[in-house]
Amino acid sequence: MVSLPIRDKTGQQVGTYEFDPAEIAPGINRQLLHDVVVMYEANRRQGTVHTKGRGEVVGSTKKLYRQKGTGRARMGPKRTPIRRGGGRAFGKRPVDWSYRLPRKAVVLATRMALLSKFLDQQVVVLDQLAIAAPKTREIATILKALGLAETSCLLAIATYDQNVWKSARNIAGLDVLPAGDLNAYSLLRPKCLVVTKDALDRLRNRAS
Repeated sequence: MVSLPIRDKTGQQVGTYEFDPAEIAPGINRQLLHDVVVMYEANRRQGTVHTKGRGEVVGSTKKLYRQKGTGRARMGPKRTPIRRGGGRAFGKRPVDWSYRLPRKAVVLATRMALLSKFLDQQVVVLDQLAIAAPKTREIATILKALGLAETSCLLAIATYDQNVWKSARNIAGLDVLPAGDLNAYSLLRPKCLVVTKDALDRLRNRAS
């Protein structure tokens, strides 16, 4: 069993949260986590590289001078790749780097990434998080009270909350995601996970 202190907005402990880590994942497979993170990184690549070939650069297709009778080596048009300003031979073209691993593997990797956060003691459980109006100061004050002002964090909430998202979007190193949108990449990238009690209940229900 894992017992985590539940903290309020001021950082004070108001209770404990106990659960069995086996409910989330049976263990941690480093190779699977690596493969899934590489997949997410590959899907983030834009692949919009492009260089102009000889058919795309500006210039005439006519020979610069006649082939014979000049005493010089024969030369093609201005756009040939061997001349300065010509098109590039075998130039780069847009590439789609995205791919998908099996859905079950991605879901299992998400659970393993969540379990790793608990095993590494990088999780802070919040009693609740309700903001009446978007104010960055409120989220910044909470992070400071929890001792996470200088640490990269992922704030996991039960459902999408526009006020929370707008309050956190200007804080460097802080991401906000609903419990249903978490994945292995979003969990492993930041140093600490701040999760509300309701969001943790949702994650446990999804894992079971």
